[in-house]
Amino acid sequence: MPDRTDRASFVVLLLLVAIPWSVQTFSRGGGTTFVFAWGLFNTAPPNATYIWDFFFVYTQGLPGYIYAWPLSVCCYLGAVVSGFVGLVFGREDPRVTGGLLVVAGVAQLSLARDFSVQPYRTAWPLGTFAFLVVAWWLYWPAAKRRFQQVWS
Repeated sequence: MPDRTDRASFVVLLLLVAIPWSVQTFSRGGGTTFVFAWGLFNTAPPNATYIWDFFFVYTQGLPGYIYAWPLSVCCYLGAVVSGFVGLVFGREDPRVTGGLLVVAGVAQLSLARDFSVQPYRTAWPLGTFAFLVVAWWLYWPAAKRRFQQVWS
């Protein structure tokens, strides 16, 4: 029987879009920035910037580490598509879904690390933790079975 994502697992996968993937704080009165899949929310002054606008309208000459954000979004969307295929068609390779979540988590860790080396800034990679927990909790058992089938 092929592995597949059930409804509850798919809902958990979708809920990752609702949590901030990174929380960036500025110690010199700059407030806090919450990085989501869809964009940024700044607290000082309160405003939201969608990811499309951030990359294609408002910003030029971005530092290289910022590109970890859209990479993690693409990996997350790939995991959602893989989970959806598993839910609807019953055909999913959990190594793909879980692997994409792990790559998205590593990309978010890279973003937070490189943001934090700048003076007066700190980033908390909540998305890394969330992606790794979901990959381990939902997809690792099935992926482990698949690995064992291949190597036995």
